[in-house]
Amino acid sequence: MSTSVDQVTQRRRGTGLIAHDPARAAGGFTVVAPLTADGNVYLIDSAGTVVHRWKLPVRPGRAAVLLPNGNLGYNGSHRTSLDFYPAWSMWHGGDFQEVTPHGEVVWRYEDPAHHHDARWLPDGHLLYAAAEPLPVAIAKRVVGGTSAGVSESIFGDVIREVDRNGRLVWEWRVWEHLDPAGFPIQVDFPRFHWPLINGLDVTREGLVLMSLRTTSGLIAVERTSGRVVHHIPPEVVSHQHAPVALPNGRILLFDNGNFRRGRAYAHSRVIEVDPATGSVVWSYADTPAHAFYSPYMGSAQRLWNGNTHITESASGRLFEVTPAGEVVWEYIVPWFAEFPAPADAYSPGQHNSVFQTSRYRREEISWLQI
Repeated sequence: MSTSVDQVTQRRRGTGLIAHDPARAAGGFTVVAPLTADGNVYLIDSAGTVVHRWKLPVRPGRAAVLLPNGNLGYNGSHRTSLDFYPAWSMWHGGDFQEVTPHGEVVWRYEDPAHHHDARWLPDGHLLYAAAEPLPVAIAKRVVGGTSAGVSESIFGDVIREVDRNGRLVWEWRVWEHLDPAGFPIQVDFPRFHWPLINGLDVTREGLVLMSLRTTSGLIAVERTSGRVVHHIPPEVVSHQHAPVALPNGRILLFDNGNFRRGRAYAHSRVIEVDPATGSVVWSYADTPAHAFYSPYMGSAQRLWNGNTHITESASGRLFEVTPAGEVVWEYIVPWFAEFPAPADAYSPGQHNSVFQTSRYRREEISWLQI
């Protein structure tokens, strides 16, 4: 029996520009790299109009950003998907490309072991997370998680920094600095990746921020010694993503809330944390709380007018809130498709999801002709 009703729930609820208060919104332009849009990256204005498009040869592994020189920094999904574990095909990247507005690739670096986040640093270096099999003795000490359908192999995180020549200039292996007993995997996460570092940034002091997904929490690492200087524990956050070092020394992050302690239902928040004390000094949550929730991915960006741009990744919802938590702009990503094989088996259906999106002022995009 045929039906005229769209069976994709998110698309049926509406896409494109949903709400806009020009007097209070920051304006600007947003880079959107939908994970299932076949390598199309869009630059949209505050009205939701596409003003520029890049077409890349591979789909996004994770995100795309505009670099200070105006080029696109693209985190592409490497054509070689290593056979680490079932979910790897979903969130590996490893094909990094710098692309001009006209689509010319002027720099490329490949590492098929890369996953999740990366940061294009001001000096041109690239900071990213990779994975390697844990040493057997360390893997045996990893606590928690579920072993259902999981092999005995557990992968651990390696943070790497490379220069413009692709030369490795810094490397940090998680098992050399963290005690597995102090960072247990949450009981409902599979035991395939510890602690799954899904977000990175660098503070004004040069500390490397790392978001620990399966164990929940955030650490700040000193480059020279590799030691952990700050640790924001699971009592504060819940399986978060995307730490951002703010100029005021605090950390902005997307607190997913998968298994939030003391709550019977899941909901997400965006919070600003003082790393010295671990205290939450600002937060945004919806009312009712369950109206805002992304079980995976997610990011936040503090804008130039003090508002916060939020990416509710799983549902492709982008929105902007004031310091008081009032929504002044909202946009639903309209590009839906299935993930290519083999990722489609792990996450079937039509998706409009994005890992992260970023907003830019007009003066930061000198090449834009509008």
